[in-house]
Amino acid sequence: MSAQVSTTSLYGRAEKAARLIRSRTQTESSVAIVLGSGLGGFAEELANATSIPYDEIPGFARATVEGHAGRLMIGQIGDSPVAAMQGRFHFYEGYSLEEVTFPIRVLKLLGVRTLILTNASGALNVEFTPGSLMVITDHINLMGVNPLIGPNDKRFGPRFPDLTNSYSPELQDVVLQEARNMGMQMFRGVYASLSGPSYETPAEIHMVRSLGADAVGMSTVPEAIVARHMDMQVVGISCITNLAAGVSDRPVDHDQVIATGERVREQFTELLRRVIPRL
Repeated sequence: MSAQVSTTSLYGRAEKAARLIRSRTQTESSVAIVLGSGLGGFAEELANATSIPYDEIPGFARATVEGHAGRLMIGQIGDSPVAAMQGRFHFYEGYSLEEVTFPIRVLKLLGVRTLILTNASGALNVEFTPGSLMVITDHINLMGVNPLIGPNDKRFGPRFPDLTNSYSPELQDVVLQEARNMGMQMFRGVYASLSGPSYETPAEIHMVRSLGADAVGMSTVPEAIVARHMDMQVVGISCITNLAAGVSDRPVDHDQVIATGERVREQFTELLRRVIPRL
Protein backbone atom coordinates (compact mmCIF):
# COMPACT_ATOMS: atom_id res chain seq x y z
CA MET A 1 0.00 0.00 0.00
CA SER A 2 1.26 3.46 -0.89
CA ALA A 3 2.28 5.65 2.03
CA GLN A 4 -0.17 8.23 0.69
CA VAL A 5 -3.17 5.91 1.10
CA SER A 6 -5.08 6.55 4.33
CA THR A 7 -6.39 3.41 6.02
CA THR A 8 -9.48 5.45 6.95
CA SER A 9 -10.34 6.13 3.30
CA LEU A 10 -12.63 3.78 1.41
CA TYR A 11 -9.75 2.75 -0.84
CA GLY A 12 -7.45 2.17 2.12
CA ARG A 13 -10.05 0.09 3.96
CA ALA A 14 -10.65 -1.98 0.84
CA GLU A 15 -6.91 -2.62 0.51
CA LYS A 16 -6.74 -3.71 4.15
CA ALA A 17 -9.55 -6.22 3.61
CA ALA A 18 -7.94 -7.50 0.41
CA ARG A 19 -4.64 -8.08 2.24
CA LEU A 20 -6.41 -10.18 4.88
CA ILE A 21 -8.07 -12.31 2.23
CA ARG A 22 -4.77 -12.80 0.35
CA SER A 23 -3.15 -13.94 3.60
CA ARG A 24 -5.72 -16.78 3.87
CA THR A 25 -5.54 -18.24 0.36
CA GLN A 26 -3.19 -18.64 -2.58
CA THR A 27 -6.10 -18.91 -5.04
CA GLU A 28 -6.59 -15.89 -7.29
CA SER A 29 -9.73 -15.53 -9.36
CA SER A 30 -10.87 -13.11 -12.02
CA VAL A 31 -14.48 -14.27 -11.52
CA ALA A 32 -16.66 -13.75 -8.44
CA ILE A 33 -20.28 -14.49 -7.66
CA VAL A 34 -22.66 -12.97 -5.12
CA LEU A 35 -25.21 -15.56 -3.99
CA GLY A 36 -28.69 -14.33 -3.10
CA SER A 37 -31.39 -15.61 -0.75
CA GLY A 38 -31.68 -19.38 -0.85
CA LEU A 39 -28.92 -19.69 -3.47
CA GLY A 40 -25.90 -19.94 -1.18
CA GLY A 41 -25.69 -23.70 -1.61
CA PHE A 42 -23.65 -23.22 -4.77
CA ALA A 43 -20.64 -22.28 -2.65
CA GLU A 44 -20.61 -25.80 -1.21
CA GLU A 45 -19.73 -27.07 -4.70
CA LEU A 46 -16.34 -25.34 -4.72
CA ALA A 47 -13.33 -27.66 -4.60
CA ASN A 48 -10.22 -26.89 -2.51
CA ALA A 49 -12.16 -24.06 -0.92
CA THR A 50 -11.04 -21.58 1.69
CA SER A 51 -13.85 -20.24 3.88
CA ILE A 52 -13.54 -16.82 5.51
CA PRO A 53 -16.42 -15.59 7.72
CA TYR A 54 -17.41 -12.02 6.97
CA ASP A 55 -16.84 -10.96 10.57
CA GLU A 56 -13.14 -11.81 10.16
CA ILE A 57 -12.70 -9.51 7.15
CA PRO A 58 -12.03 -5.85 8.09
CA GLY A 59 -14.83 -3.59 6.91
CA PHE A 60 -17.30 -6.36 6.05
CA ALA A 61 -20.71 -6.06 7.68
CA ARG A 62 -22.62 -8.93 9.26
CA ALA A 63 -25.24 -10.82 7.21
CA THR A 64 -28.43 -10.97 9.29
CA VAL A 65 -30.98 -12.40 6.85
CA GLU A 66 -32.03 -16.06 6.78
CA GLY A 67 -30.58 -17.74 3.69
CA HIS A 68 -27.35 -15.70 3.80
CA ALA A 69 -24.56 -17.70 5.47
CA GLY A 70 -22.19 -14.75 5.72
CA ARG A 71 -18.86 -16.01 4.46
CA LEU A 72 -16.50 -15.64 1.52
CA MET A 73 -15.61 -18.91 -0.21
CA ILE A 74 -12.65 -19.08 -2.58
CA GLY A 75 -12.08 -22.29 -4.52
CA GLN A 76 -12.54 -23.93 -7.89
CA ILE A 77 -15.27 -25.08 -10.23
CA GLY A 78 -13.43 -27.63 -12.34
CA ASP A 79 -10.18 -25.91 -13.28
CA SER A 80 -11.67 -22.43 -12.89
CA PRO A 81 -10.92 -20.45 -9.72
CA VAL A 82 -13.87 -18.49 -8.36
CA ALA A 83 -14.69 -16.36 -5.32
CA ALA A 84 -18.21 -16.75 -3.94
CA MET A 85 -19.97 -14.47 -1.50
CA GLN A 86 -22.30 -16.77 0.41
CA GLY A 87 -24.82 -14.09 1.26
CA ARG A 88 -24.85 -10.31 0.89
CA PHE A 89 -25.69 -7.19 2.88
CA HIS A 90 -28.83 -5.16 2.28
CA PHE A 91 -29.80 -1.51 2.59
CA TYR A 92 -32.86 -2.53 4.64
CA GLU A 93 -30.65 -4.12 7.30
CA GLY A 94 -29.60 -0.59 8.25
CA TYR A 95 -26.29 -0.55 6.37
CA SER A 96 -25.28 2.35 4.16
CA LEU A 97 -24.86 1.60 0.47
CA GLU A 98 -21.12 2.11 0.96
CA GLU A 99 -21.20 -0.79 3.43
CA VAL A 100 -23.50 -2.84 1.20
CA THR A 101 -21.14 -2.52 -1.77
CA PHE A 102 -17.83 -2.61 0.12
CA PRO A 103 -17.20 -6.30 -0.72
CA ILE A 104 -17.44 -5.47 -4.43
CA ARG A 105 -14.68 -2.88 -3.98
CA VAL A 106 -12.56 -5.51 -2.24
CA LEU A 107 -13.16 -8.10 -4.95
CA LYS A 108 -11.95 -5.64 -7.57
CA LEU A 109 -8.72 -5.05 -5.63
CA LEU A 110 -8.28 -8.82 -5.46
CA GLY A 111 -8.20 -8.93 -9.27
CA VAL A 112 -11.81 -9.85 -10.03
CA ARG A 113 -12.84 -8.59 -13.47
CA THR A 114 -16.14 -10.43 -13.98
CA LEU A 115 -18.96 -10.36 -11.43
CA ILE A 116 -22.01 -12.65 -11.38
CA LEU A 117 -24.84 -11.18 -9.33
CA THR A 118 -27.67 -13.50 -8.30
CA ASN A 119 -30.83 -12.79 -6.39
CA ALA A 120 -34.24 -14.07 -5.45
CA SER A 121 -36.96 -11.92 -6.96
CA GLY A 122 -40.69 -11.60 -7.43
CA ALA A 123 -42.20 -11.88 -10.89
CA LEU A 124 -44.03 -8.94 -12.44
CA ASN A 125 -44.12 -10.55 -15.87
CA VAL A 126 -47.07 -12.94 -15.97
CA GLU A 127 -45.12 -15.33 -18.23
CA PHE A 128 -42.67 -16.06 -15.40
CA THR A 129 -43.33 -18.88 -12.94
CA PRO A 130 -41.79 -19.55 -9.51
CA GLY A 131 -38.62 -21.59 -9.97
CA SER A 132 -37.75 -20.10 -13.35
CA LEU A 133 -34.59 -18.07 -13.99
CA MET A 134 -34.16 -14.66 -15.61
CA VAL A 135 -30.98 -13.14 -16.97
CA ILE A 136 -30.99 -9.42 -16.21
CA THR A 137 -30.83 -7.15 -19.26
CA ASP A 138 -31.07 -3.85 -17.37
CA HIS A 139 -32.23 -2.44 -14.07
CA ILE A 140 -34.37 0.32 -12.57
CA ASN A 141 -33.08 1.83 -9.35
CA LEU A 142 -36.09 2.65 -7.14
CA MET A 143 -34.17 2.59 -3.85
CA GLY A 144 -34.11 6.37 -3.64
CA VAL A 145 -30.33 6.53 -3.29
CA ASN A 146 -27.19 5.78 -5.31
CA PRO A 147 -24.06 4.07 -3.89
CA LEU A 148 -21.78 6.57 -5.66
CA ILE A 149 -23.13 9.61 -3.80
CA GLY A 150 -20.32 11.33 -1.93
CA PRO A 151 -16.62 11.96 -2.69
CA ASN A 152 -15.29 10.06 -5.70
CA ASP A 153 -11.93 8.30 -5.58
CA LYS A 154 -10.56 8.17 -9.14
CA ARG A 155 -8.56 5.04 -8.26
CA PHE A 156 -11.89 3.21 -8.27
CA GLY A 157 -13.47 4.91 -11.25
CA PRO A 158 -14.82 8.13 -12.81
CA ARG A 159 -17.15 10.64 -11.17
CA PHE A 160 -19.89 9.99 -13.75
CA PRO A 161 -19.75 6.35 -14.93
CA ASP A 162 -21.77 5.28 -17.96
CA LEU A 163 -24.36 2.56 -17.28
CA THR A 164 -25.50 1.95 -20.85
CA ASN A 165 -24.39 -1.68 -20.65
CA SER A 166 -24.65 -2.28 -16.93
CA TYR A 167 -25.10 -5.98 -17.69
CA SER A 168 -22.78 -7.27 -20.39
CA PRO A 169 -24.71 -8.37 -23.52
CA GLU A 170 -21.92 -10.87 -24.28
CA LEU A 171 -22.18 -12.47 -20.84
CA GLN A 172 -25.97 -12.57 -21.09
CA ASP A 173 -25.56 -14.58 -24.29
CA VAL A 174 -23.20 -17.02 -22.55
CA VAL A 175 -25.78 -17.67 -19.82
CA LEU A 176 -28.61 -18.09 -22.30
CA GLN A 177 -26.56 -20.44 -24.50
CA GLU A 178 -25.71 -22.69 -21.58
CA ALA A 179 -29.33 -22.66 -20.41
CA ARG A 180 -30.40 -23.81 -23.88
CA ASN A 181 -27.71 -26.51 -23.84
CA MET A 182 -29.25 -27.78 -20.60
CA GLY A 183 -32.72 -27.73 -22.14
CA MET A 184 -33.96 -25.31 -19.49
CA GLN A 185 -36.19 -22.31 -20.00
CA MET A 186 -34.60 -18.99 -19.17
CA PHE A 187 -36.07 -15.54 -19.58
CA ARG A 188 -34.57 -12.12 -20.24
CA GLY A 189 -35.87 -9.17 -18.29
CA VAL A 190 -35.48 -5.88 -16.45
CA TYR A 191 -34.93 -6.01 -12.69
CA ALA A 192 -36.25 -3.27 -10.41
CA SER A 193 -34.80 -2.77 -6.95
CA LEU A 194 -36.67 -1.19 -4.03
CA SER A 195 -35.35 -0.64 -0.54
CA GLY A 196 -37.58 -3.08 1.40
CA PRO A 197 -37.81 -4.77 3.84
CA SER A 198 -41.59 -4.80 3.45
CA TYR A 199 -42.81 -6.46 0.30
CA GLU A 200 -44.38 -4.13 -2.24
CA THR A 201 -48.08 -3.28 -2.26
CA PRO A 202 -50.20 -4.23 -5.28
CA ALA A 203 -50.34 -0.54 -6.23
CA GLU A 204 -46.55 -0.28 -6.09
CA ILE A 205 -46.22 -3.42 -8.21
CA HIS A 206 -48.64 -1.90 -10.75
CA MET A 207 -46.43 1.21 -10.86
CA VAL A 208 -43.21 -0.79 -11.30
CA ARG A 209 -44.76 -2.92 -14.04
CA SER A 210 -45.81 0.23 -15.87
CA LEU A 211 -42.17 1.35 -15.79
CA GLY A 212 -41.14 -1.75 -17.73
CA ALA A 213 -39.77 -4.07 -15.04
CA ASP A 214 -40.17 -7.84 -15.26
CA ALA A 215 -38.98 -8.75 -11.76
CA VAL A 216 -38.55 -6.94 -8.47
CA GLY A 217 -36.26 -7.34 -5.46
CA MET A 218 -34.26 -5.56 -2.76
CA SER A 219 -30.65 -5.98 -3.84
CA THR A 220 -28.24 -6.29 -6.79
CA VAL A 221 -28.58 -2.79 -8.27
CA PRO A 222 -26.14 -1.04 -5.87
CA GLU A 223 -23.59 -3.82 -6.46
CA ALA A 224 -23.99 -3.56 -10.23
CA ILE A 225 -23.52 0.23 -10.15
CA VAL A 226 -20.34 -0.03 -8.07
CA ALA A 227 -18.98 -2.86 -10.22
CA ARG A 228 -19.48 -0.83 -13.38
CA HIS A 229 -17.91 2.20 -11.66
CA MET A 230 -14.77 0.04 -11.41
CA ASP A 231 -15.10 -1.27 -14.99
CA MET A 232 -16.00 -4.82 -13.98
CA GLN A 233 -18.09 -6.89 -16.37
CA VAL A 234 -21.42 -7.83 -14.81
CA VAL A 235 -23.99 -10.53 -15.49
CA GLY A 236 -27.12 -10.87 -13.35
CA ILE A 237 -29.32 -13.91 -12.78
CA SER A 238 -32.63 -13.73 -10.92
CA CYS A 239 -34.30 -16.78 -9.45
CA ILE A 240 -38.03 -16.11 -9.65
CA THR A 241 -39.22 -17.33 -6.25
CA ASN A 242 -42.74 -15.93 -6.17
CA LEU A 243 -45.31 -13.86 -8.01
CA ALA A 244 -45.33 -10.28 -6.76
CA ALA A 245 -48.25 -8.77 -4.85
CA GLY A 246 -51.18 -8.14 -7.15
CA VAL A 247 -49.83 -10.58 -9.75
CA SER A 248 -50.99 -13.39 -7.47
CA ASP A 249 -53.53 -13.40 -4.62
CA ARG A 250 -51.18 -15.48 -2.49
CA PRO A 251 -49.40 -13.57 0.32
CA VAL A 252 -45.63 -13.24 -0.15
CA ASP A 253 -43.33 -14.58 2.59
CA HIS A 254 -39.60 -15.19 2.99
CA ASP A 255 -40.04 -18.91 3.71
CA GLN A 256 -41.39 -19.30 0.18
CA VAL A 257 -38.34 -17.48 -1.18
CA ILE A 258 -35.93 -19.82 0.64
CA ALA A 259 -37.90 -22.94 -0.30
CA THR A 260 -37.97 -22.05 -4.00
CA GLY A 261 -34.24 -21.31 -3.98
CA GLU A 262 -33.62 -24.75 -2.50
CA ARG A 263 -35.88 -26.36 -5.08
CA VAL A 264 -33.92 -24.96 -8.02
CA ARG A 265 -30.53 -25.47 -6.38
CA GLU A 266 -29.41 -28.39 -8.55
CA GLN A 267 -30.39 -26.75 -11.83
CA PHE A 268 -28.97 -23.38 -10.77
CA THR A 269 -25.68 -24.98 -9.69
CA GLU A 270 -25.32 -26.89 -12.95
CA LEU A 271 -25.89 -23.67 -14.93
CA LEU A 272 -23.14 -21.91 -12.98
CA ARG A 273 -20.80 -24.88 -13.43
CA ARG A 274 -21.18 -24.46 -17.18
CA VAL A 275 -21.07 -20.66 -17.27
CA ILE A 276 -18.11 -19.89 -15.00
CA PRO A 277 -15.39 -21.58 -17.13
CA ARG A 278 -16.57 -19.51 -20.12
CA LEU A 279 -16.10 -16.24 -18.25
